Amino acid sequence: MKEKVVLAYSGGLDTTAIIPWLKEQYDYEVICCCINCGQGEELDGLEERAKLSGASKLYIEDITDEFCDDYIVPCVQAGAVYEHKYLLGTSMARPGIAKKLVEIARKENAVAICHGATGKGNDQIRFELGIKALAPDIKVIAPWRQDNWQMDSREAEIEYCKAHGIDLPFSTDSSYSRDRNLWHISHEGLELEDPSLEPNYEHLLVLTCPPEKAPDEAEYVTMTFEKGVPTSVNGKEMKVSDIIRELNRLGGKHGIGIVDIVENRVVGMKSRGVYETPGGTILMEAHDQLEELCLDRATMEVKKEMGNKLAQVVYEGKWFTPLREAIQAFVESTQEYVTGEVKFKLYKGNIIKAGTTSPYSLYSESLASFTTGDLYDHHDADGFITLFGLPLKVRAMKLQEVKNNQK
Repeated sequence: MKEKVVLAYSGGLDTTAIIPWLKEQYDYEVICCCINCGQGEELDGLEERAKLSGASKLYIEDITDEFCDDYIVPCVQAGAVYEHKYLLGTSMARPGIAKKLVEIARKENAVAICHGATGKGNDQIRFELGIKALAPDIKVIAPWRQDNWQMDSREAEIEYCKAHGIDLPFSTDSSYSRDRNLWHISHEGLELEDPSLEPNYEHLLVLTCPPEKAPDEAEYVTMTFEKGVPTSVNGKEMKVSDIIRELNRLGGKHGIGIVDIVENRVVGMKSRGVYETPGGTILMEAHDQLEELCLDRATMEVKKEMGNKLAQVVYEGKWFTPLREAIQAFVESTQEYVTGEVKFKLYKGNIIKAGTTSPYSLYSESLASFTTGDLYDHHDADGFITLFGLPLKVRAMKLQEVKNNQK
């Protein structure tokens, strides 16, 4: 029997061309595995395409709920945002995909896992770090980094497929390079490769619309959370994946969640991309609004640092590490009392607060008001400011003393 390789299969031209290439170069039996993270219609017709291309089997594994519950929710709770803008849509999905690829490889007794990520991007790191952490004995094949991969264009890949009896309706037309899942869609290429050019949003956008084309009327939305986990939208209780679907619909309608960023890739280069994350942007903002009421100052300060660190860890593909587990444990402990209701309105790309309540709110109207209450006497600030500013005053006095002695 031939040895088996599990190929991370999207159905696109790259991974379709890899099927005959693996058979030709390694004489492997190719098992295709497509991981559904909520990318929708992109999965249509995959089984026929994979087998026509020479694969012996295709797995289509739906991990959408796992993606939402085990990867998205911890990042939302942490407020993990890479370089202040990127909500980690592609990054969060990769460890779940790597985990499922390893499961299928074990089930099939495969000796290798293959992916179609290029040698310039972040995904090669994320896939391979996940596989190394979960299955250090399984070989990883990355065709784009190998000398025996001779195809350097879509045209070359199409010709290669045709030479191997695979005549599929792939186009040589240039288009954006995209990655889509339930959380977001990313766009790279074409005019985006020049940071001096404005994105062609009329041609580019998929999940949302330009804010100027959003409705002229604002729309109110109410969400509830239980221990930092979203539980309902507009009074309807739903699982997390359905909440994200509904927020995607609402956010897309109102032009929410368009990010144009030049980011620093792990491999050292800067890259420019546009991300559409309508539902995710709303969810992150709503969670932040609730935390403003429920978390004390010191906890929020440290949690912000941990959120930034988690964003870096996830972006770099280090999900299956003790550090990620430790950060997530800290974040989960902060969510014990992040329970309540958040109301806001959506209007032309904006999420505008409209009231937040929580049974665990630390906000005290009597303390915050300008009138003197039982818990706070304005005179108490005298001693506090004296002690709080003491180091500054002592330093200024010493500097003044030195200056006077030099005269």
